[in-house]
Amino acid sequence: MTHTIRNKAKLLARVRRLKGQMEAVERALDTGASCAEVLNLVASIRGAVSGLTAELIEDHVREHVVEAADARARRQGADELIEVVRSYLK
Repeated sequence: MTHTIRNKAKLLARVRRLKGQMEAVERALDTGASCAEVLNLVASIRGAVSGLTAELIEDHVREHVVEAADARARRQGADELIEVVRSYLK
């Protein structure tokens, strides 16, 4: 996937921020933080994962559907996206 390689630094930075957010939840649970604090941390993770997912989907559509070399490649890109969206919505 060329678009993930092209955006590698940006994507890895987002993943590392997510990792930091997960570690914050772990610390909050370990130190006995309030339920509301833990829920807010988890909600922020959910938002970050959704943002990352949206960015990857957008890049996939642009690279493998809109800019596909031919109809076969476009169809394959669309099929891959459909499969991912179905698993995401389960």
